[in-house]
Parts: sequence; structure tokens; C-alpha cells
Amino acid sequence: MVEFKDINGNRIELSFSKITFSGLAGHVLIMCEFNGSWLLTKHSVRGLEFPGGKVEQEETLEEAARREVNEETGAVLKELLWIADYRVTDKDTGESFVKAVFWGIADRIEQKETYYETEGPTLLKGNLDLERHGQKFSFIMKDEVIGECLKQLEKVRGEQ
Repeated sequence: MVEFKDINGNRIELSFSKITFSGLAGHVLIMCEFNGSWLLTKHSVRGLEFPGGKVEQEETLEEAARREVNEETGAVLKELLWIADYRVTDKDTGESFVKAVFWGIADRIEQKETYYETEGPTLLKGNLDLERHGQKFSFIMKDEVIGECLKQLEKVRGEQ
């Protein structure tokens, strides 16, 4: 397990083992790719970030991941693989939530009438680990969760 503080001073516990926070995840984050580019969404307030959100009642994590990607980018995933879970504990209240991180590969991107709270899909080529610290990116992209998950993703790709 990797532990650190996020940009807001909250405690983060990141695990690449499915049993650490088993059954606790109520949110999903999907590291998406499409045709060799990273598939991000532009949140209307936060900026560029991977799609994600809350798991709805009676929905599996995988169903939530596919739905969030489609709602926020119009993409339809052909592959989806669990990468990690992480717990965020609020520095002031002590309350926490768990988020599951997935790697998704999109088959296609469909034009949508609405992308909900986002401005739709953004494709990015290049070294995301370097670029994610730029001004146009969400604070979510700048913390160690993304950096560590990018490293883990390289390991997973090497095993396939």
C-alpha cells in the first residue's frame, strides 16, 4: 500500500490489491485510451481529467465505469480492467470514501447531445505523466494516485 497526502492535505491510501478495500468502493475513476491517445474529459470547473463518478444503487463497479465513460466522453469501452482502489480520508472530518481505478480501452466515441457536467471528450497524445501537472488539468490528475496508477498500468501492459 502507498500512503500520501493529496493537494488538499487529505490522507490517501492506494492499494493494488483487490482485497484491501474489498466491497467499499462507491466511486470509479477510469484511465481511458482511444486509438493510442489518452481519452480525457474536460470538467466544466476542474479542467481535464479522466472520466469517473459515483456508483449508482444496484450498479456494479464495472457498470458504473462503463456508464461514466459514456456519459462524460461518449466513448464505448471494449476493454475494462481493474487497476487499484484508493481511500481518501478528509483531514478535517475524518470521513472517507473509496474509489476504484480502472483501465479502459474505447472502441469508439459517439457524439452526444449532453456530456452532463463535462464538456465532452479530449484526446491527448504524449507523456501524460509529464503533462498532467499543467494548468489545464484538474487537481485530481496532479496527485500521486494518477502517477502511481500510470506506473502500475505499465506493469499490467507488460504482463499482457
